[in-house]
Amino acid sequence: MYPTELVKGVYWVGAIDYDIRNFHGYSYSTHNGTTYNAYLIVDEKIALVDAVMGPFAEEMFARISKIVDPLRIDYMISNHTEMDHSGAVPEVLRRVPKAKLICTAKAVDQLKKHYQNGWNIQTVKTGDEISLGKKTLRFYEAPMLHWPETMFTYYVEEEVLLPNDAFGQHYATADRFADQVDQYVLWREAEKYYANILWPLSRMVQRKIEEVIELGLPIKIIAPSHGLIWRENPLEIVTRYLSWAKGERTKDKVVIVWDTMWGSTTKLAHVIGEGVHSAGLEPVLRLIPHGDRADIMADLLDAKGILVGCSTMHNDILPTAAPIVSDFEMLKPAGKKCATFGSYGWAGGAIKKIQESMEKGNMDIVMEPFTVKWVPTEEELKKAYEFGKEFAEKVK
Repeated sequence: MYPTELVKGVYWVGAIDYDIRNFHGYSYSTHNGTTYNAYLIVDEKIALVDAVMGPFAEEMFARISKIVDPLRIDYMISNHTEMDHSGAVPEVLRRVPKAKLICTAKAVDQLKKHYQNGWNIQTVKTGDEISLGKKTLRFYEAPMLHWPETMFTYYVEEEVLLPNDAFGQHYATADRFADQVDQYVLWREAEKYYANILWPLSRMVQRKIEEVIELGLPIKIIAPSHGLIWRENPLEIVTRYLSWAKGERTKDKVVIVWDTMWGSTTKLAHVIGEGVHSAGLEPVLRLIPHGDRADIMADLLDAKGILVGCSTMHNDILPTAAPIVSDFEMLKPAGKKCATFGSYGWAGGAIKKIQESMEKGNMDIVMEPFTVKWVPTEEELKKAYEFGKEFAEKVK
């Protein structure tokens, strides 16, 4: 239970959760676990910036105790009230009743509703500062990144930004810094995090990042509340967030996701993928029952477009396709080019349902659906190949 020093006087004192495999009500798979990052800042006064999820409070206190007596904590900074970060706040304030809780005005009611009244609370807004003695904490409100009450804490003299859920990843490892781990896994988890948490908030993400850039804050370290800490070229993650928010960072690939009842839609998917490849784009094929909704949305984040296929059952989509369809509506991958395909028997209602969800997600349907009745013929498979090729040409 050892802490990690980021810069002089700033320590990671969070918790590592190697075992968690689902987040946000099972909608987000965490194949690599996660961390709950909390940061202790030691000066003449001491501040704890964010806490950990409730069950991990003892792990956090064990790390704090190797630096200072927890009773010396003067400020409990709550950047975000979601319980994976605020869950241990009541225990901190129970053990350290003199500590003052610092949060935005919008956070007060949420914290009281989640936990209790009676705490010594000081609300802050953008530009407000707290002196720790020789060093200073400054606060920046960041509403809807990703809750209304969210804020960033900036350690002025050491140029450390503590932005809570922004710029994080779900990635459990014994290492603490982004430059110490497998870069493919790191960036894959960062993409997945943005796609499944922040994508529907892209306009606000863009606006807030542009505001921060205009402030001209020197930033040596970005220390989010999940995953690894950015210390080498920390603004790279900011740049990528901005490009993801604008929909600019794409690769030459098309995601093809589908489910099938008796194999006909699978035949179409495979041939459509060959058509996409013939036009010079990489087809990324994901059979839904073998895939993962959160991974598929991560695939889509940097793809040129997506093709969704499904058989029809009772004039509707197959139940296994429902999570993907609902993610289009919830995560709103706005502007992503898309089209549909599938096989049906006596009715083809699945396609209509998928297109409705694409429209609700503000996606760009660029082609009419490609459908066949029952099992595709050789001629229909040739047409499916051309369908994939034409879609790739449209999204290049």
